[in-house]
Amino acid sequence: MKLAIEQANENIVLKEGGPFGAVIVRDQEVICAAHNMVLANLDPTAHAEIIAIRKACKVLATCDLSDCTLYTSAYPCPMCLSATIWANIKEVRYGNTPKEADRIGFRDDFIYKFIQEGSKDQHVLKITQTGHDQSIETFKNYVEELHA
Repeated sequence: MKLAIEQANENIVLKEGGPFGAVIVRDQEVICAAHNMVLANLDPTAHAEIIAIRKACKVLATCDLSDCTLYTSAYPCPMCLSATIWANIKEVRYGNTPKEADRIGFRDDFIYKFIQEGSKDQHVLKITQTGHDQSIETFKNYVEELHA
């Protein structure tokens, strides 16, 4: 956790993104460390956890990080939490809470609420299903190919 916090603190000086850091560890060995790169990369998805997951996957030559632990200076936002689950990481250790991130200007808590309420706030984001008859065919083809 100390290294994740160091990454977050370093980014206050670097100004490459928000004050967030993340580290991925496997078998007591640090695989990688990262900090938020949203501003440096002009990429709203370049959160510390996402950068760390990408680095760890390259270092370990796999997209399955099930034997790794993610240390992060703050509870992962919904995007980072989803990426953590997609990477099969089974344990996350975090420092600050979403409410604490909200108090310094980050919307994590707001996004969690948006999801919990079923994404119904059309002023935030309009989500409409379109073209299902055509798009479902891709899923059917995928399943057929898997079983071919």
